[in-house]
Amino acid sequence: MGIFQRIFQKEDLERYLQKDSHFERTLSAVDLIALGIGAVIGTGIFILPGTVAATKAGPGIILSFVLAAIVCAVAAMCYAEFASVLPIAGSAYSYGNIVYGEMIGWIIGWALVLEYVLAVATVAVGWAAYFNSFIAGFGLKLPKAITGSFDPAHGTYINVIAILIVCLIAWIIDTGLKTSIRLNNIIVVVKLAIIVLFLLVGSFYVKPSNWTPFAPFGGTGILKGAAVVFFAYLGFDAVSSSAAEVKNAKRNMPIGIIGTLVICTIFYILVSGVLTGMVSYKQLNVDDAVAFALQLVHQNFVAGIISIGALAGMFTMMVTMIYSSSRLLYSIGRDGLLPRFLGKIDKHHAPKNAMLTVTIVISILAGLIPLDQLANLVNIGTLIAFVSFGILLLRRNPKLNAIKGFRVPLYPVLPIISGLLCLFMMTQLSMETWLASLVWFLLGLIIYFGYGIRHSRMNKADE
Repeated sequence: MGIFQRIFQKEDLERYLQKDSHFERTLSAVDLIALGIGAVIGTGIFILPGTVAATKAGPGIILSFVLAAIVCAVAAMCYAEFASVLPIAGSAYSYGNIVYGEMIGWIIGWALVLEYVLAVATVAVGWAAYFNSFIAGFGLKLPKAITGSFDPAHGTYINVIAILIVCLIAWIIDTGLKTSIRLNNIIVVVKLAIIVLFLLVGSFYVKPSNWTPFAPFGGTGILKGAAVVFFAYLGFDAVSSSAAEVKNAKRNMPIGIIGTLVICTIFYILVSGVLTGMVSYKQLNVDDAVAFALQLVHQNFVAGIISIGALAGMFTMMVTMIYSSSRLLYSIGRDGLLPRFLGKIDKHHAPKNAMLTVTIVISILAGLIPLDQLANLVNIGTLIAFVSFGILLLRRNPKLNAIKGFRVPLYPVLPIISGLLCLFMMTQLSMETWLASLVWFLLGLIIYFGYGIRHSRMNKADE
């Protein structure tokens, strides 16, 4: 087989289904929505509406979230069709292998590995900072040497709290999916309750005059705001990583993915509306916009509760991303593109080796490496454009098209529009992100042609 044929050879769905049959299907639609909300609504909901309103959109941030949600909605429907027709582990990586071929699937998987791992590491550092501030309120303080990344010049050597929270979450997930999902669901409810508390309290201090002018930066500002907040929705794609562990995936996966987006959009819009109604958008370019607004109206107690909501938001985001990244790494190891020990399932129906590897890598990043510059690379996950265009290839495959499941409406118009909109959003990324992404992709291609292509298990029976 020639090299060109080899790298574009497509995976067989039946082999994936057989390999993933070792997983237990325990997740419901409610569990999926909780996972999705956990990933999408983090600390960003307490910060992003304020900074984007102040610098780009004004009160028109409400429309920015609506526009971004529309772009994500059509992408979410494409994800929902894939997850319904192909209920397998690995999310966009596995979908890419089936409809595009092995090399494109690898590129998508390699991008998602970076997105998930960096997202968790970045949030773990943020969680540690919030935690240290929280215990400082009780007069407790950790030694400076163990509260930051390796930076001897500034007296820090390791971020112990960031490492411990990553290890704790990984241990919770590894000890039992049912238990970890139940805990995640509870914390998601607490997080949403805290957001509702802000909406209820804040609504009493809304001054309609603060919404005028509604679009001080014009329509261009609203569009620029949409491009920024678009990335706030990324995370709904992580839900599809769980497809191999979902009960009645054909029904529940679309509900989980689309339901996540609908609920998160409603909360983002409501928070943006109340926040810009409480305080002039000109004052909101701060790191803690929601808490700042509450303090301005002398609601310091509620502002304190918001910090608990921020901790809860970051915790659930890490639960979803650590879970998803372990399933993604399992999928790549299952296919032989990375060492096959990553694709092993233990007696508890969990990919323990993949989970351990993910935990070690994230812990090193969170505990030792300054992540200020690397955090931008999280947006590499906008490769969801591949998934949107992939619907065209999925429908053209007679065998796959015959499988009953959710279908994107207005085919082929919506998938094409979705892919083009996602590509447009990618053009809004910084040059720094593009250059760093190029380096990451070049490294990925070296690994693929140096190791993956020679060890690939594509369309081969298990040994």
